[in-house]
Parts: sequence; C-alpha cells; structure tokens
Amino acid sequence: MPPKKKEEPKPKPLIGRLGTNLKMGIVGLPNAGKSTFFNILTKSSVPAENFPFCTINPNESRVSVPDSRFDFLCQHYEPLSKQPAYLNVVDIAGLVKGASEGQGLGNAFLSHIKACDGIFHMVRIFDEPDIAHVEGNVDPIRDMEIIHDELRLKDLELTKKVVEDLEKKVVRGNDKTLKIDYETINKVLHLLNEGKGSVRFHDWNEKEIEVLNKHLFNTSKPMVYLLNMSEEDYIKKKNKWLGKVKQWIDEHDPGATVIPFSANYEYRLVDLPAEESEKVIKESGVPSALEKIILAGYRALQLCYFFTCGKDEVKAWTIQVGTKAPHAAGRIHTDFEKGFIMAEVMKYEDFKEYGTENAVKAEGKYRQQGKNYTVEDGDIIYFKANTGGGLNAAKK
Repeated sequence: MPPKKKEEPKPKPLIGRLGTNLKMGIVGLPNAGKSTFFNILTKSSVPAENFPFCTINPNESRVSVPDSRFDFLCQHYEPLSKQPAYLNVVDIAGLVKGASEGQGLGNAFLSHIKACDGIFHMVRIFDEPDIAHVEGNVDPIRDMEIIHDELRLKDLELTKKVVEDLEKKVVRGNDKTLKIDYETINKVLHLLNEGKGSVRFHDWNEKEIEVLNKHLFNTSKPMVYLLNMSEEDYIKKKNKWLGKVKQWIDEHDPGATVIPFSANYEYRLVDLPAEESEKVIKESGVPSALEKIILAGYRALQLCYFFTCGKDEVKAWTIQVGTKAPHAAGRIHTDFEKGFIMAEVMKYEDFKEYGTENAVKAEGKYRQQGKNYTVEDGDIIYFKANTGGGLNAAKK
C-alpha cells in the first residue's frame, strides 16, 4: 500500500479583524531595509534614507497578488477589465529599544502596528559600514528579541489596564456577563508575564477569540520573517547568520514563515526593463523573492480568492479561508447573499484541462453547490440569486 499522504497542519484561527481588507505591516529596527522593500513592492516613491525615523507616518499601498491562474483566465477570455487580488502593505517606522515606554516616538509607531493585521518582520543580516545600525553593530538575534519584547511589553501595558477595569466590574460589581472576558484577559496577562509569551502561541477557543478580537493585541498578529541579505550573499546563498536566525525563530515562533531575500538585488531588478531583468536572473541563477513574499503575506492573513470570468471581466474576489458560498456571493453584492440560491462551481484545474465550460460540464466536473459549500481557493463560480426581481445570475 502507498504511504498515507501527510496532512498539512491546520492554521490556527486568525485573531483580530475579520474581513477582506486586511493589512501586512513592515516592522523592524531602523535601517533594516523596510522602506526600500516597500518601494520595491509598490513601485512608489517613499523616502528611504540612512538615518533613523525617516518614515514617521506610515505609508500604505497595495500590491497585486501574482497568480498564473489569473493570467491564464485573462488570456482565455480576453476581458475588457482585469481585476487581480491585492495585498495591502503598510511601511511602519523603525522601532527601537524602549519603544513601549515612548523611546524614539515608539508609542505612535506601536499604534501603527496595532492597526495592521499581520507583520512582515524585516531582519537585517547584512553588514554595510555606510548604513548605520541603531544598536551599533549587526546582531539579528538581538534585533529580533528587541522587536518581540517591545510588542509584548506594549500588550502587557494594555492587558493590565483591561484586567483592572474588568476586575472592578466582574469581581467587585458581580457582572456575570463579563466573566469570559475577565478569564480570557487574565490568561493573556499570565502569558505575557512569562517574558517570551505571545498571544498567538496559545490555543484559544471560539469564545476566547471573540474576546481577544476586541483588543487587537500586537503579539496576536501572524509574522512572516524577511531576512535582508547583501546582494552578494543572496546570490551565493550563504550568510553566517542564516542558521542561527532560523534556529531562533523555530524556538521562539514555531511554524513561522522565513524568507531570505536581498532588498538591493530586488531594487536592481525592479528598475530594469523586463528583458534585462530576466537576463540578470538567468546569469545569477537566483530568482526574485517578491512573489514568494507577497503570497506568504496573503496566506498569513488566511486570505484566498475565487474567480468570476467572462468577456466583460475576469476578477479575483478576496475572501477569508473557510468562507461559505452565500457570504462569498455577498462580496459581489449584498443582495446576492440575501437571495442566494446556488453556486455553480468549476475547479480551475478542470477548466484548464478541458478548455471550455461546456467541456467541463460534459465531463461531470461542473457542480451545483448549496449554502453549506465552503469556497476553495481558485474556484471559478457562477452564482444564482433571487434579488426581488426574479432569478439573477451573480457574475459569470
């Protein structure tokens, strides 16, 4: 018998805002390469200078999510309008040690992190004498500990205030309705007091997550670690810090995504015409890491999308993983959710293999799904709904 396929571990429930307009914030110490990376991602002109706190107010943009499936559908339908999925990205000023106590305009910067839903943790592992390091020398282990500690300490400050307020109402005021809030936030307080605790590491039940979602703790946000190397090291795939950094992340943030890249290399590629960029990649033998980074950020937020296709438009509609068909229809129009009848679903792989909708139907691969159907990433969907004026097709 063939060996059983190893099942992927299910991601922990996302703690924080629910919705599709979620944001990844770029966080790290000053001069780690955050603004340069943001400029590359969005091809925008954000200052990227060699001094701390160049970025004071957060810069926000969005970047399209690369997907060969979307490209294929656009080539097939040749639509008048093309709408890919997007990832929202925020460039946040560099944190410094003591930020949770107000050092380096830290309180404002930490509030900018709180407004995001996931974190690109930019870690500097390149040596460059001309680019100052706020701590004096390059030590990514120390730098990661600083970021983790500042996020934890800010959460601890908030938690103490919330516990104090709940204690007045639950213990002294005997308010039974807030008992679950009080118990949950006390658990958070215990975790954060451990010194290395983060909200996202604990296994919370649904009721506890509802409580946590009221407070948007910084340490509840998923992290994607970006290891910013020199161009030379990135091409050689060697750096003295790589193994040590990976070991530290495995111990302190198990299961987190780690992506080595070079902001300098990416910056060079993004400024070149497509043909020259491809030539550089071919000569160096090292591809751009941007696609991997964008997809990692999108998945960290537990987002996916379905397609609607036709001659007028091919569009990727962002939803959260686990979304049921009626709610997905509501992304197109709220009336489609209210009057949902069915979802006619083709898998992208079937459409690509058989070439036309009729061919997919002939093979028995075209399915009618009801309100309990969980939409899967890459589904091509044709919704039917009653919107008050009879049967309506909700996008083709």
